[in-house]
Amino acid sequence: MLKSLSINNYALIQSLEMKPCSSLNMITGETGAGKSIMLGAVGLLLGNRADTKALFDEEKKCIVEGEFNIKSYGLQQFFEAEDLDYEENCIIRREISPNGKSRAFINDTPVRLENLKELGKALMDVHSQHDSLQLGDGGYQLNLIDAYAGTQVELAQYRQAFKSHQQAKKAYEKLLLEAQDLKKEADFNQFQLEELSSLGLQAGEQEDLESEQEILENAEEIKSKIHEILHQLQDDQFGGINILSQANSALQQLGRLAQKFDTYRERFQTALIELKDIAEGLEDEDSKIEVDFEKLETTRERLSKIYQLQQKHALDSVEALMELEKTLADKAFQLDHLDEELERLRTTSAQLYQEVLAAGKVLSAKRQSAFDPFAKELSGLLQQLGMENASIVLSQLSSTPTPSGMDQVDLLFSANKGVKPQALKQVASGGEFSRLIFAIKYIMADKMALPTLIFDEIDTGVSGEVALQMVRMMQEISQNHQVICISHLPQVAAKGEQHYFVYKDNSTARTISKVKLLTAEERIQEIAKMIAGANPSNSAIESAKDLLKI
Repeated sequence: MLKSLSINNYALIQSLEMKPCSSLNMITGETGAGKSIMLGAVGLLLGNRADTKALFDEEKKCIVEGEFNIKSYGLQQFFEAEDLDYEENCIIRREISPNGKSRAFINDTPVRLENLKELGKALMDVHSQHDSLQLGDGGYQLNLIDAYAGTQVELAQYRQAFKSHQQAKKAYEKLLLEAQDLKKEADFNQFQLEELSSLGLQAGEQEDLESEQEILENAEEIKSKIHEILHQLQDDQFGGINILSQANSALQQLGRLAQKFDTYRERFQTALIELKDIAEGLEDEDSKIEVDFEKLETTRERLSKIYQLQQKHALDSVEALMELEKTLADKAFQLDHLDEELERLRTTSAQLYQEVLAAGKVLSAKRQSAFDPFAKELSGLLQQLGMENASIVLSQLSSTPTPSGMDQVDLLFSANKGVKPQALKQVASGGEFSRLIFAIKYIMADKMALPTLIFDEIDTGVSGEVALQMVRMMQEISQNHQVICISHLPQVAAKGEQHYFVYKDNSTARTISKVKLLTAEERIQEIAKMIAGANPSNSAIESAKDLLKI
């Protein structure tokens, strides 16, 4: 329920505040006074696009704010999903800066317009002249039938089946495209796989081969240098080890003469042991190294193949080539089992499609069961609203599955006896449309959970008893819903719990739209003016009192 509305710096409105009651509120005023401007401001709260041309003072910010009591609306899940603070009194605010930037807030948290629109649908339903276009839309008519028939469970089950089928179909079509690519590349991929597999690559072998090639290419010179070093170390007469062994004996004797030289002896002995170990290691390396030109050629050939494959695939290691080999092997395996997987996915998709059709038939039957009751109830209401010969027919055509079902629903209407019902846009006049829309809103108010309904001159084209019947129906709606009605008929305006009057203030250099909540006496005068004009007679005032039950 809308508890309060404030509008600042919007169109002809400098500053405006109103606090509608929880039942039936009437808004009246002369043409051009600003009633539609107020609706435009409300539209901003519901997520409509903003326009800087709407600023009253182009150098100041426009602020529209509405406070809503949402205690019984069950909107906690929406607030949790959008990470918004939930309060029973929810404040929505729109700001339009002079530079054209527009911002939206829910409980002081900035939000996108999409979020505002989603919340707005749960807070208010605004009837305007655009409803004529909306009512002619097949999707809107389908939503009406779903709400009237109570298809929530069947629609949810159908949508789940539809979603599952779409996912399975997408998976099948994706693999089908991949299969085409795989088959195109199959021969080339197989050639590359065999080329890599034939090498039997091993992790780390490139480094080993490069080291081995380095030794084999210099084997003769390496062996010669080793022999030269071993001769210098191990010669019986002049070898370094023999000479150093003699020095070691001398150090041992020196240590016996003075204890402080034991440290030098130990260090020298360690160095001598290390030198002997080096000599033994060189002997071992010498025994391993062979001058083997055949092995050198084999090593060169293998490295050449590795280098060629690395260059071919733009890779820099044996490990990367092995990873490519694994990828190609996976593709080959996938190709071998492709037809089997495609058949599995196709079968799954076909089975799920049958589930969609089955759920769609259940949904269609539930919808069709509401056609006659809905048409009968709507026709009855139209007769009460002065359209005695009105007739409503709902037609249903089967369609391919869509997210909303397998039905194309058409609401056909005729206002005249003997005239075959046709599509709404072809047969309904302005006044007829207003009554038709109002009757639908009356039926759907409880079924579509519309907390606040706003009717913008819904009584256009009606008068007399029809207008009274219309406002009586508004009073019925207002027992469970807040209703705000902009009206130009005195007999309608007189039935509101509260009555707001919109007027132009020309006391300053610029015209300003203002609104005020009328007192009982002011209300008599306003109703009388609606009856008889600017200077109402005593009889008009009495008629106003009669309408107001005073």
